[in-house]
Amino acid sequence: MTDVSGTTLWHSFSVRDTELMTAWLSAIGFTEHATYRDEQDPTVVLHAEWAWPGGGGIMFGSDRDDGALTGTGPAAAYLVTPDPDAVFEAAIAAGATVVRPMVDQDYGGRGGSVNDPEGNHWSFGDYQPS
Repeated sequence: MTDVSGTTLWHSFSVRDTELMTAWLSAIGFTEHATYRDEQDPTVVLHAEWAWPGGGGIMFGSDRDDGALTGTGPAAAYLVTPDPDAVFEAAIAAGATVVRPMVDQDYGGRGGSVNDPEGNHWSFGDYQPS
């Protein structure tokens, strides 16, 4: 078995509505590390890095013809957090729809899934693969 301790993942995808998604990401606990916008059109995000408090984070940009991430959404991610119920509830309050309710998993831990306002699939849980 491979040791994954110390691993950091930066999940990447494109978004259609950057204002909607940055508000949603903030609501569930991500913090802005860096966001670079087009000088001619500040609604276009060329590259953004948003950190997760427990480590790692996401990178995203506006879905545009010349973008490196164009067509990568909808995406899917599993977010490990010590309080998955709180993040799940915050995600729903910020506009996500429930895909799978929070439950105790047979393999250990607790988790559930939502679709964010753009249709990306997010699973939240406290199970940390080792």
